[in-house]
Amino acid sequence: MKFIHLADAHLDSPFLGLSFLPSKRFSQIEQAPNQSLSKIVDLALAEQVDLVLIAGDTFDSNRPNPSSQLFFAKQIERLTKAEIQVVMIFGNHDHMHAADLLVAASPYFKLLGDGEQVETVSYQTKSGFDYEISGFSYLNNHITSDLVPDFPAKTAHYTFGIMHAQEKAGQANQNVYAPFTLSELKNLNYDYFALGHIHLRQVLSEKPLIVYPGNIQGRHINELGAKGCYMGTVNEQTKKTQIEFVPTSPITWAKAELTLTAEISPNDLHTHLLASIKPQTTTYYSLQIIGAEYLNEQERELMQDTDYWQSVSQELAFDSQLVDVRFTANSRLEIAANDQAYFTQAESELFTPATFAKLSQDWFKKDELAAKLAQDPEFLQEVKELAAVKLNNELKGINDEAD
Repeated sequence: MKFIHLADAHLDSPFLGLSFLPSKRFSQIEQAPNQSLSKIVDLALAEQVDLVLIAGDTFDSNRPNPSSQLFFAKQIERLTKAEIQVVMIFGNHDHMHAADLLVAASPYFKLLGDGEQVETVSYQTKSGFDYEISGFSYLNNHITSDLVPDFPAKTAHYTFGIMHAQEKAGQANQNVYAPFTLSELKNLNYDYFALGHIHLRQVLSEKPLIVYPGNIQGRHINELGAKGCYMGTVNEQTKKTQIEFVPTSPITWAKAELTLTAEISPNDLHTHLLASIKPQTTTYYSLQIIGAEYLNEQERELMQDTDYWQSVSQELAFDSQLVDVRFTANSRLEIAANDQAYFTQAESELFTPATFAKLSQDWFKKDELAAKLAQDPEFLQEVKELAAVKLNNELKGINDEAD
């Protein structure tokens, strides 16, 4: 038996923060999730798999764009016409009623667990191998209950579990996506548990297999590396399972670094920047400039100019793009011990979400997304880094004058 496990396609994803890209490039990334899903279907057909498991968040919202619905329906039709069984669940993003899905009825397609009720289905491969699948779909965007106790005990047949969920966290307000513990999933002892929701690909357990395939296309710089699906091969005599990750995403996100140890001319800066970015496939880059205190104000402005990013992108192979530049200071501030203590205290007082939000109230009034950004720890860290870079630069200038 062969099967494919995918999750978190997020068709119709908005890809926020990339509106500066030329229309052709923006269209390229908008279509990337569709292309990745199409490649997964191609793989299923080429490998003649018996089963495709789709573990939630196929769509980015519970009211997906009609074009995304029709595209997905067409991909499912390709599978069902080949008599490949498809079992799908809804996740927290695409929490819908089964009737809202525009997939044609077929004995080879099943939306499992409609209405947040664990449901079990039984199938048989063309070779006569019996297997069962248990799982549930979201009807609301949050499920605070642990539904693992509702899963049935394993039978003698090969048993799949499928669930869009995350492990229980320490804080109760984080446990809103069907929280579970790894130990209870292991205790079910299903042959393969197909998970969705976490976009980082990971195997939580080898025996029994409990797997997150990650999303099928990275959507921003924190979703690095190749994305795709897992393909599993089951020995029908021993019921042992081998899995293999298959990359299908047409675009990869990556981080690059450029370290400065002295002041540099704009031409040399451009040359070193290009040398730090070497794509092997279509890649969207975030560049970290370490030692950014060596840049003058004009150079910092240049490095943050999206038109300049596009100029750099035209020199990159494989239609790759520079889409983000961040600054980091590579040395500690050379100030007196007393001043360092005051600086450290000011840093700890200023860069808290509450204080930063208070100082940014005027900004919030101008931009509705600003309030959300101020609550983002990553954004707060970027602001801290930029402040350190600018202060390093100012102090460096004072030291230069003293010398």
